[in-house]
Amino acid sequence: MSQEKTSAHTRIEGQRRTRTAPPSLFKVLMHNDDYTTMEFVVEVLEGVFHKAATEAHRIMLTIHHEGTGVCGTFPHDIAETKVARVHRMARQAGFPLRCSLEEA
Repeated sequence: MSQEKTSAHTRIEGQRRTRTAPPSLFKVLMHNDDYTTMEFVVEVLEGVFHKAATEAHRIMLTIHHEGTGVCGTFPHDIAETKVARVHRMARQAGFPLRCSLEEA
């Protein structure tokens, strides 16, 4: 009986633990265009990316003046889902708003 405990104990010691790496993060970028309204961009930033009104306005102005703005940093699957949601909302509202991913 004591041999069973020893052999079980030995087997556990011999096993190696593997660590999973944290997921790669991606920045979601929103791009400026000449047709999408600033109000709609703020609405998207608040609704999809859960930004406060002041933060949404700041990002919208960055997009407007610099051409692109970072909406957030997420694991790949979440970032892709947010981009798809933005594109769907924009198409339904009749705007050509575009988002893309960039590795963080």
